[in-house]
Amino acid sequence: MPTTLQNVVFPIAKDPDVLPLYADAETWTTVRGRPVRLTQNAHIDNVLSRSSSRVRAGHRVSYASYFNAFPAAYWQRWTVVDRVRLTLRTEGPGTIIVYRSNASGVQQRVDSRPVSGSEESVFELPLASFNDGGWYWFDLIAGDGDLVLEHGAWTTDAEFVSPGKLSLGLTTYNKPDYCVATLANIADDDALLEGIDRIFLVDQGTRKVRDEPGFDAVAARLGERLRVIEQPNIGGSGGFSRSMAETLEREETDFLLLIDDDIAFETESALRALQFGRLSRTPVIVGGHMFDLLDKPVLHAWAEVVRPEPFMWGPSFEEQHRHDFRKRNLRQTPWMHARLDADYNGWWMCMIPKRVIAEIGLSLPVFIKWDDAEYGLRAQAAGYRTVSMPGVALWHVSWLDKDDSQDWQAFFHTRNRIIAGLLHSDRPRSGKLLQNSGRQDIKKLLNMQYYATQLAVDGMRSVLRGPEGLHDAIAQDMPAARARAADFPETRVYRSGDPDTPVARGGRALPRLKRARDYPTGLRLGVFTARMVSEHWRRAESERDALTPELEYAKHDALWWKIPAHRSVVVGAADGSGKMWYRHDRAKFRRLLREARELAGQIEKNWDRLAAEYRAALPRITSVEEWRKTFEGR
Repeated sequence: MPTTLQNVVFPIAKDPDVLPLYADAETWTTVRGRPVRLTQNAHIDNVLSRSSSRVRAGHRVSYASYFNAFPAAYWQRWTVVDRVRLTLRTEGPGTIIVYRSNASGVQQRVDSRPVSGSEESVFELPLASFNDGGWYWFDLIAGDGDLVLEHGAWTTDAEFVSPGKLSLGLTTYNKPDYCVATLANIADDDALLEGIDRIFLVDQGTRKVRDEPGFDAVAARLGERLRVIEQPNIGGSGGFSRSMAETLEREETDFLLLIDDDIAFETESALRALQFGRLSRTPVIVGGHMFDLLDKPVLHAWAEVVRPEPFMWGPSFEEQHRHDFRKRNLRQTPWMHARLDADYNGWWMCMIPKRVIAEIGLSLPVFIKWDDAEYGLRAQAAGYRTVSMPGVALWHVSWLDKDDSQDWQAFFHTRNRIIAGLLHSDRPRSGKLLQNSGRQDIKKLLNMQYYATQLAVDGMRSVLRGPEGLHDAIAQDMPAARARAADFPETRVYRSGDPDTPVARGGRALPRLKRARDYPTGLRLGVFTARMVSEHWRRAESERDALTPELEYAKHDALWWKIPAHRSVVVGAADGSGKMWYRHDRAKFRRLLREARELAGQIEKNWDRLAAEYRAALPRITSVEEWRKTFEGR
C-alpha cells in the first residue's frame, strides 16, 4: 500500500488571499532572458473542495505553488525515499505536464500526457538529482471543455524508519478562541487524526480554554486524544517543556509537534511533517514555515540561522524575509529552489522526534525568547539537524504591529541571547555578541528608550547570577520586568481622547514614502555615535522638566538615527493604539550607560568561567526531573 507524503490540497475557506500558495495564478517563464507571462486561470471560484479544482476550457493552471509542488531536494537529502509517485485523478479533456527544477530554479519538462473523460494518471519520478535543490510540480491545460482535478497525491513505496504516532503540544496564554479553532481544524482532518496519539493543550492563562464556547463540542469529538493541562504561566518554554515531558511517557508517540496558540493551522502540514519524520534516515527536527496571519501570502522566513560572530538569529539571507507570494511565486523565485539548511526553527510550528528529547532534554527554563534557537543549536551539537520544510506551514500573528524589543520582553531578548551564547558560541570571549548587544543598548539610550535599556541591564545581572536560579525565577521574571515600567513614563500609551496627551509644537513629521537609506554606516556611524553619546551626556534636562515635544513621528518614521537629535518627541505606538512620549533624562542616561558598559565588561571578563558553569548545568536544568519541580511550583 503506497504511503501518502503529501496531498494536493486547496483552501477550505475559499480565501482569495491565500490562493497563490496553492495554485499559481500568474505564472511567468523566461524566454531568451526576458520574462514572459503564460496564460493562467487560477481563480478562487474554481476551487471545488479541499481536494479538487477546475481549469476552465482553453486555460492553463500551474501547481508550482508553495503547498502543492513537491520539495524533492529535501526528501532526497534527508529521507529513505528514492522515488516518488504522482497520482492525479481528473475529469474532462486536457493535458497534464510534469516539470522539475534544479537548484538554480531552471524549469525542465519531465513528462506529459493527454487526458479525457474520467482518468487516473500516474507518474513515476526518481529522487536522484536534487542534492543541491529542486522541486517537482505539474500543470493542467484544459482542452475544449473544463478539466477538473478531483484528487492528487504524492506517494511512495518506501518503508517507515520510525513508524510511531504524533503528539501535539499546544501552549496558550489567554488565547482560548484561537485554541478552540485549532482543535476544530484538527478534528475535521481524518487523515491527520489517524496519526495523532495525544494533543497536550497546556493552558497557562486566566481565561481558560475549557470555558470557551465550542470547547466542549470539539473536546467530545477528539475524545481521549485531547488532554488539557492547566499550570501557572511559566512562558512558552514552560508550556512546551510540559508537552515534551508528557510525550516521553507516551509509548505510541515517536514525534512531538509544538505549535503556538495565535495561529491558523493548515492541518495537511502536520501530516507532511509526520511522514517526513517517519521516513528520515536519522532523526531530524522538522520545522514549519510561518505566514503572516493578517497578510496571508507573506512568508516570515525560509531558513533561519544563528550567525556565529554576533551570535544573532535571522534568515540565512535577507531576500527570504517577508517574501510575498502574490508578487513572486515558486517559479518566479530562483533562490527558493536551492535547498537551504537551518540552525533552528521557531516554535510556532516545530516537530521534534521523541528520541531527540530523550537525549538532549527539554527547553531551557528561560520563559520566552531564544528557547527555540538554543534547542536547535543544542540538537545540532548532539548530531541532530533541523529542516525548515517547504510545504509545511501555518499562519501566525506577525510582529509588525508589535515591538517586543521595547516592551517587557527586552529583558529576555538580552539575557537569553547571552545565555545561549555562553552555551554554544565557539568565539573567544563571545566574539562580537557583547559588542553587538552593547550597540543596541546605546541605540536605545540615544532614542530615550530607558525602560528597554533598564531591562537589558537587568538581563545582564541575571546572567552573572549564573544558571542555578533560572528555574526558581521563571515565574517571577516576567511580572518583575513589567513592574519596572512604572518607573519609566515613556511606557505610557496616550490614547485618543486622553486630556493630557502631549502635543508637539512642530506638528507631525512628514511620512516617509520610500525606504530610508540615509542611515550612517562605517566611519560615519562611529562619528555619529560618539557625537550623540557626548551630546546626550551633557544635556541637563530631566524627564520631570516635561519639555514640550518638538515633533511627532509615526512609529514607522521614528528612525534610530533621527530621534537622537531631539530632546523630546512623540512617537506612535507599534500597534497603532496611541502615542508615546519620549523625553531625555540625564540621570537615567548616565546611570544606564555606565551600568550597561560595566556589566558587559564583567560578562566578557568572566566569559570562560560563566560558559563552563552554564554548560555544566545544562543537562540538569533541562532534565525532566528539574522541570517537574517547576511544573509543581517547586
